[in-house]
Amino acid sequence: MGALRGSGHVHRPVRTEVRENLLARMRAGEERFPGVVGFDRTVLPRLERALLAGHDVILLGERGQGKTRLIRTVASLLDEWTPVVEGCPINDHPYAPVCSRCRRAAREAGDDLPVSWRHREDRYGEKLSTPDTAVGDLIGDVDPVRLAEGRSLGDPESVHYGLLPRTNRGVFCLNELPDLAARIQVALFNVLEERDIQIRGYALRLPLDILLVASANPEDYTNRGRIITPLKDRFGAEIRTHYPPDLAEEVALIRQEATLDGTPVVPDHLVETVARFTRLVRGSSSVDDRSGVSARFAIAGIETIAASAARRAALTGEEHPVARVCDLPSITETLQGKVEFEIGEEGREVEILSHLLRRATAETFRSTLGDADLAALSDRFADGATVESGELVGGGELLRRIGPLPGLSDLVARLAPDGEADAETPAYAAAAVEFALEGLYLNRRLSKDTVEDRAIYRT
Repeated sequence: MGALRGSGHVHRPVRTEVRENLLARMRAGEERFPGVVGFDRTVLPRLERALLAGHDVILLGERGQGKTRLIRTVASLLDEWTPVVEGCPINDHPYAPVCSRCRRAAREAGDDLPVSWRHREDRYGEKLSTPDTAVGDLIGDVDPVRLAEGRSLGDPESVHYGLLPRTNRGVFCLNELPDLAARIQVALFNVLEERDIQIRGYALRLPLDILLVASANPEDYTNRGRIITPLKDRFGAEIRTHYPPDLAEEVALIRQEATLDGTPVVPDHLVETVARFTRLVRGSSSVDDRSGVSARFAIAGIETIAASAARRAALTGEEHPVARVCDLPSITETLQGKVEFEIGEEGREVEILSHLLRRATAETFRSTLGDADLAALSDRFADGATVESGELVGGGELLRRIGPLPGLSDLVARLAPDGEADAETPAYAAAAVEFALEGLYLNRRLSKDTVEDRAIYRT
């Protein structure tokens, strides 16, 4: 500890640490909450004000709105490394130890008190609130092993600390706070107001230096009475989250979160289609709007589409697999379990999702190819010809069935992002042509017969 003092180190409480680091990032124009999409103009300014005020925060929002992701980024505002008393179970600062063990060690060792360093990733704690959570899990309890070793019941060192004390001098997240039993919520009163803990009636006052951030569903928080009113009053800030406000941010979120390694390629027009599909499902009168439609809905959808393309490549021998429109129907049955439908829609779940998926595809077609000249493709069917596609028809085979198509390069260029190397492959060209065929069908300029996993386009 003597060397630490000699270095000029200054002890700062967690809230001061977060506040000063946040202000420093603001002044430098640096990113404050990395990986958070869609909250720049709404949630983040409110969160920043709460952190600057030193408030504990509760985030209210439906499932899949990024509440936990946002809470985890708060820990990035801590100092990268902080000194702690070596071996301390609650991470005491060497200048201000609070547990009996460290106070005794500080008296005995003085400036020779051993110090270790703790990374900010280790200063973040998280607990999913469940009905079986006990006070001992969060706060602590008597350790029978230490009693068996000879310590007395009144000895503070016979206590085994819970998650909250072990996150002392850090950020702690309580997910789904209303799911905690009322008696457990009462145990948080002292943590939020007096900043200390009580364990089994011990004459033990343990001041905690902790920033508490919780999450909850608005319905549970405000209507069902599953969170006790005095606990609400102890949070300094209540912030509402939301789903991405516009299509571009929805697309950016899918691209950021989906696990895609580039093989197969998922073209932008399919990502946009899934984003539009997700937004249509959220706004559907057939879906229970109180439960929400998670961002994981769209992420799982795009990953399923990529998997369908990978399956086709494995079965047909495609060298450069690219996802196509024929892969879209595979997501409706996969995703129906992620949506809470209204009671009257029982049995129609796949039908509803399929209808909304067609609408999303049509909207994407109009936004990307609505003004494109597709006369050459329409003329291909003028003499009664048909083209059969499907999830087991490779890209090269689909192009062969369509035959020479004037304007194909322009069609691909409209759908391929700048610098997309895979746009030069036959599989990408096939994806562009099939998307155009589907758009013509949805706009009633072509007909389509669907037989199992095959689609036959005709006039």
